[in-house]
Amino acid sequence: MEKKSVINRFLLTFYSITLIVLMIIGGVISAWFNISNINQRFELIEKYVEIIEDTTLSFINENSSLSYEELKTTMKMMMVSLDVVSIILDKQGYVYVVSDSKYNYLKYSKLDISNKNYESLKEGDLLKHEFKNKDNESLEAYSKALFNDKEEINGYVYLIANNVSSGYVGGLYQIIWILLLMGFMLISIISFYIAKKSIKDPLKEISRTAQRLAKGEVNKRIYIDSKDEIGELANSFNLMAESIEEADNVRRDFISNVSHELRSPITSIKGFITAILDGVIPKDKENYYLKIVNDEVSRLSMLVNDLLDISSLESGKFNLEMTQLDINEIITVCAIKLENKIKSKNMDVNIVFDNRREYCIGDRERLIQVVINLLENAIKYGNENGKIEIATYAKGDLVYVSIFNSGDLIAKEDLNKIWERFFKNDKSRTNKISTGLGLSIVRLIILQHNNDIKVENIETKEKRGVKFTFTLNREIQ
Repeated sequence: MEKKSVINRFLLTFYSITLIVLMIIGGVISAWFNISNINQRFELIEKYVEIIEDTTLSFINENSSLSYEELKTTMKMMMVSLDVVSIILDKQGYVYVVSDSKYNYLKYSKLDISNKNYESLKEGDLLKHEFKNKDNESLEAYSKALFNDKEEINGYVYLIANNVSSGYVGGLYQIIWILLLMGFMLISIISFYIAKKSIKDPLKEISRTAQRLAKGEVNKRIYIDSKDEIGELANSFNLMAESIEEADNVRRDFISNVSHELRSPITSIKGFITAILDGVIPKDKENYYLKIVNDEVSRLSMLVNDLLDISSLESGKFNLEMTQLDINEIITVCAIKLENKIKSKNMDVNIVFDNRREYCIGDRERLIQVVINLLENAIKYGNENGKIEIATYAKGDLVYVSIFNSGDLIAKEDLNKIWERFFKNDKSRTNKISTGLGLSIVRLIILQHNNDIKVENIETKEKRGVKFTFTLNREIQ
């Protein structure tokens, strides 16, 4: 099935409209020219009749050879200039003077004048009517009555127009239509060239690039120097391609990171179990290495759970159980849970609540996960004998929760990267104890609560470290 092109349909519509408009213009010009030609010819006939009228009256009144020759000369001159045959009738309608010999057959015969035409001639009007020659051809004719001093009809001037002029007019009509046809062809060629350069070729380029993009060539871009809608479409396409390329890079990095994170514990587990089965490890050391295997399995389990959490949060398939809760109570519980880890680094924890209870709306289990992750992060990166400060306060419709730990600052270029999956600020220290997914999960959970979380470096005379702050919707009691 032949592909239907939008541009071809557009051009066909444009050509059709242009052709119709040009035909209308041609018709109007032809009609105007025809009417103008008829009016101009009628005016010339009127002037000719006025000239020949005096000569004819002189001939009729005097009936002399001199006046006759003068009349014949005038009639022949007008026949040459206007291409009309002059016929003089007497008052009874009999022909007795003809300017063209081919109409001699009319001499001394009577031309019938209808009553209707006779009444118009009596009024002195120049009458236009039809005349049929001996070959039964219809010719254009004009008649006018000649009056004597008593205002009585004394004869008639009868003019017959030859058809030669119609050929001239037809030639002009032909020239008009040829010019219009040439104009249509010129417009068609120009419009096709413009459409091809500005629309058809760019759209083909976009289509080809889209097909290559669909095949995995995510680095392909479109370069169209245009400030119109096609240019905007190309820019939008390039933005989409950049997003796809970025998503593809994220996917590749994700697969690489997951593979790396899975390979390390699986390699350890396989190595230790193989060694135990082969008897390489002494019996008294088996429990020690089995404990290492158990830790690696726990690490794998934690990684898989984190990946499942991220997948469900990003896909929107995870439904939060939103309830009214006291965020101060959750923070207290989480701090107690991590008491041993805090003591292992001999850190001082300072908790400041503006209100004894701070009610907000959220999913209790997920918010516990958020606070646990942030506190573990503070413990992990905090100094030995350092400080952790936790604070909550309400402002407007929001509750603000901040967790600060003293210690090294985060490099400026890493402040936005810490939310990325598998990002580790200190790989040498955290490779074995962190999956690099905790902060990604924290941010996704807060976003699911229609709120946000930010991180900032704090460096003053009193303290130096990193502070995380997130918000929750406040429940006013």
